[in-house]
Amino acid sequence: MKNLWSPWRIEHVLGTGPPPDGCLFEPAGEGRADKKALLLYRDRRVVVLLNRFPYTNGHLLVAPVRHRACITELTGAENCALMEMMKNATTILKNHLKPDGFNIGCNIGATAGAGIADHLHFHIVPRWEGDHNFMCVIAEMRTIPEHIDATFDRLLPAFSALHQHNTRRQ
Repeated sequence: MKNLWSPWRIEHVLGTGPPPDGCLFEPAGEGRADKKALLLYRDRRVVVLLNRFPYTNGHLLVAPVRHRACITELTGAENCALMEMMKNATTILKNHLKPDGFNIGCNIGATAGAGIADHLHFHIVPRWEGDHNFMCVIAEMRTIPEHIDATFDRLLPAFSALHQHNTRRQ
């Protein structure tokens, strides 16, 4: 029998981890990327982070920079930037991780399932044929085949190139 270890998830599962400083979607500093915060991209309107507790490797969180709880509170420019980033992030994942499909969605409000209800964010979850086998059915466990730091390192160059491209367009 093989053992599958994912010790980085235990604090999340048990709810015993230290409370985060500030909002997850508002990483400290002004940098466009930060590995410690899992921040792959930041500009004046949108941020992209790797999910620290992913469903699959490459699970991204895309959020507006402004702290808003609902999509109805966004400006037109924020909405356009958010949707454009959803498209760009999905393209980057397609090119670098080669998934067979995606789950893309947003939960607005705690009642709808938002774990962080006061800052709107979308999930982009790459999916592969057979990516969740019997483990999630009988053990309520998922297996992630690549360490999150390796996924960050693999995706960062593409997000950096996107940032440079977007900066030139502005």
